[in-house]
Amino acid sequence: MKKLAMTAALSCALAAGSAQAGSLADPILEKDMIEMEAANSSMSGTALVALLALTLMIPVLD
Repeated sequence: MKKLAMTAALSCALAAGSAQAGSLADPILEKDMIEMEAANSSMSGTALVALLALTLMIPVLD
């Protein structure tokens, strides 16, 4: 019984060590084109942050 268990464990260890998925060749990756739209907003990011900070300070000042 011990030899059977030892043989099964050894065969599983050997099978797991040599398993590979896919080929050994390097994958060929295509670069995706990313288009960014221009912001049509008249409000800048810093003004939005300042407005948010003022909104969060209102409960503190009351």
